[in-house]
Amino acid sequence: MDKRLITVIGPTASGKTDLAIAIAKRCATEIISADSRQIYKGMAIGTAAPDDRQLAEVRHHFIAVKEPGDYYSAAQFESDAIALLGDLFRSHDTVVMVGGSMMYVDAVCNGIDDIPTVDAETRAFILDKYAKEGLDRLAAELKLLDPEYYATADIKNPKRVMHALEICYMTGQTYTSFRTRARKQRDFDIVKVGLRRDRQELYDRINRRVDAMVAAGLVDECRRLMPYRDTNSLNTVGYKEIFKYLDGEWTLDFALDKIRQNTRIYSRKQMTWFKKDESIKWFDPDKQSEIFDYLGLNDAH
Repeated sequence: MDKRLITVIGPTASGKTDLAIAIAKRCATEIISADSRQIYKGMAIGTAAPDDRQLAEVRHHFIAVKEPGDYYSAAQFESDAIALLGDLFRSHDTVVMVGGSMMYVDAVCNGIDDIPTVDAETRAFILDKYAKEGLDRLAAELKLLDPEYYATADIKNPKRVMHALEICYMTGQTYTSFRTRARKQRDFDIVKVGLRRDRQELYDRINRRVDAMVAAGLVDECRRLMPYRDTNSLNTVGYKEIFKYLDGEWTLDFALDKIRQNTRIYSRKQMTWFKKDESIKWFDPDKQSEIFDYLGLNDAH
């Protein structure tokens, strides 16, 4: 295969964006963002999306293209990203993908199960059941309808439970029956570059990033997004905590401490996920020349 997707992954605040831009500029190519939150409009600060200067350096795809209230899944991202890659590979031998959303990266690299898209009526029905009956009742119903999935699912995660029930209700089949876990073959090479920092260094970078977000206007961004606060796009670190401050439940300092804490927890979850993938080659983000050597780019012009 003569086409190559270079995938830059790693925990939040590890330096993925800067490296991806450096690689893309060296290859004179474009970047696919594999970030499940940067895809939404009006959320640039809280998601640490590339800024205007960075976006001007290299063309990025899947940044601020959906409304916060839009439904968008990893399966849809797989379909859209693979179609885009087909177009980009007509004029580029290499494309760069960057992001910390593990499911999005996995969807492009390995494929995702062909689970049907849930219609709006079913989604509204299950959301209403959740609001009226609570998570425990929904989990009990899932145990009846799909005991195999229930046995392995994170039943404390409302999103997981509700999605499985949506599929059961909409199709009349179990969620398990759609989860084949068959790895898809791609017609391009995939090279994964992982960025890993010392834990304390990463935590310091997370703390500084939160300070920078506040200085850039995170609180005002959250105010503008209040109408969407109950949508899935805003059910994420950085927004949930500020909403509690805006509700008067927490002080701003407490909310910011919670963002720092929850971001650290999320970074550990990311690393746990990535460590399962033996195809990732890990690097110190500050040693760019070593990364370029590995990718065969130091002699590129």
